[in-house]
Amino acid sequence: MCTESSPRQPISGQTTLSHGAYRPFDYLVLTLFVVGCLAVGGLGGWLTAQSVDTWYRSLRRPPFAPPDGVFGPVWTTLYFLMGTAAWLVWRNRKLADVRAALTLFAVQLFLNFAWSGLFFGLRNPGLALVDIGVLWVSIGATFFAFQRHSTAAAAMLAPYWAWVTFAGYLNAGFWWLNR
Repeated sequence: MCTESSPRQPISGQTTLSHGAYRPFDYLVLTLFVVGCLAVGGLGGWLTAQSVDTWYRSLRRPPFAPPDGVFGPVWTTLYFLMGTAAWLVWRNRKLADVRAALTLFAVQLFLNFAWSGLFFGLRNPGLALVDIGVLWVSIGATFFAFQRHSTAAAAMLAPYWAWVTFAGYLNAGFWWLNR
């Protein structure tokens, strides 16, 4: 039980980590997860901005390609959900129990960033298509790993997985139409 005289005690019913978990620390970690995901998105956006007004505009677009203004809000929402999902997994188990799930999360986040570098930075839709295929599989692995720890966390990854499925279609279309 947490009392004023024993501030090192975790809040009742809360999972403890090696030094005890405190509600303010939980929210600091949530912030770090979300900001980390948004930072990866921001770096990817920076790579995208290098080509979007030049090379990208010259490409033939596949059917159902949304207007460019859709991508920023969608990705911002997805990165927020991804960071929150990772935090839920981190928060619900001891660190040793979630290491594999969070490692998968880090791998898919890296692949997500790499896609922007391949598609927009290197202007190589074919190589980006290979990356997005591996990314899609890694999101699935992360989804199922997260589901073992938190159904809410897995549910938060579902829109991301669906969007990357659509992005895979778009990537394949850009590659096919602009070979």
